[in-house]
Amino acid sequence: MAKKKNQARLVIHLECTEQRESGVPGMSRYTTMKNKRNTPKRLELKKYNPYLRRYTLHREVK
Repeated sequence: MAKKKNQARLVIHLECTEQRESGVPGMSRYTTMKNKRNTPKRLELKKYNPYLRRYTLHREVK
């Protein structure tokens, strides 16, 4: 018998918030997973942005 797939775990995309405001071309995006039951709000993490060459705030996008 096959296991039931866990529906609470989602693949999400994180996008840099500071790069939109600056005029630097390109967009820093990361892919990760989250459990929507444990964290129903949008996820915010500090990740490295290679275009700005520093750690910036990345927010979950739809």
